[in-house]
Amino acid sequence: MLTKAVRHFMTPAPHTIGADQPLSVAADLMVAHHLRYLPVLRAGHVVGLLSERDLELVSGLPSVNPAHVMVEEAMSEDVSAVSPETPLAEVATAIAHRAYAAALVTEHGRVTGVVSTIDALAAFADTKEPERPRKRRALAH
Repeated sequence: MLTKAVRHFMTPAPHTIGADQPLSVAADLMVAHHLRYLPVLRAGHVVGLLSERDLELVSGLPSVNPAHVMVEEAMSEDVSAVSPETPLAEVATAIAHRAYAAALVTEHGRVTGVVSTIDALAAFADTKEPERPRKRRALAH
């Protein structure tokens, strides 16, 4: 299972947002579509990733008005990008070692998906055999 390509586990066709959009627009988009991550684009090219956590952290600062702060000020610029054919185990290892919450799946310069740590853990959980009830041993008298 973990050797299968990441395309089997990613969230396909993710919503994206422009780097020059206000955080309030990103928040509305994330709430409306139940998103945890938004790939951030500038002129059609990936420049970052905005996570739900990034949004909450910056928007929660007392001096911040989400309508006046742009996405590029809150996004993470250090983003891992992988091909749809990359084995899930390789992606999971990369995001774990770099402490990323997600990786972008790109093909021909376009974002085709997002794979998160939750996606990787769910795939791992599917590989585990269900626990079998243990047989009780009779106690010797």
